Amino acid sequence: MSRTEVPPGTAKAVRVTAGDLVRVIDVDGGQVGDVFAFTGSGNEHHSAAHTRAANDRLFPAVGESFVTDRRRPILTLVEDTSPGEHDMLIPACDPARYAALGAPGHRSCATNLLEALQETGLGFTGPTPQPINVFMRIPVGEAGRLSWLTASSRPGDAVTLRAEMDCVVVVSACPQDLVRISDAGLSPLAIEIVHNGGNPS
Repeated sequence: MSRTEVPPGTAKAVRVTAGDLVRVIDVDGGQVGDVFAFTGSGNEHHSAAHTRAANDRLFPAVGESFVTDRRRPILTLVEDTSPGEHDMLIPACDPARYAALGAPGHRSCATNLLEALQETGLGFTGPTPQPINVFMRIPVGEAGRLSWLTASSRPGDAVTLRAEMDCVVVVSACPQDLVRISDAGLSPLAIEIVHNGGNPS
């Protein structure tokens, strides 16, 4: 098993092969993470919109797969020790978002993604895919209104994803600290990989 630390407000990318298990861990609790997945060529990626259509659900559930923009399974959620509150509606934070909030130059998940991919040598220049926002609480209320609530994940809570194809997984410990989606400031995440589908625990 390998472990990669994701410092607060930054992102890390890992390469996995089909059958590997990828565990995203909320180390201190209350930290939102943006998860992205790309094929090795970089020309196909996880798509929240296509996943919602494939599963007839707004939010992910254990046993269901996340599919790509070509409607192929790329990751499957196989275990979730958190309260199970995750989001697939909100786009990654980006420089324009922080400029609108009066904080130009603020770190963002969109920038984190590009930096992490560059470190792997994967060339990707397209629009930022909509991420799997793990531990992010955006419930849909009356008349379709969205609420931005603080993450309720606890220290050590984790989601485990099985890779359905060889891919690059990027995890960003979201730097959003102007809207309190993460609890009590920013904290780290961790990525554990168990090769060949072994037991991550």
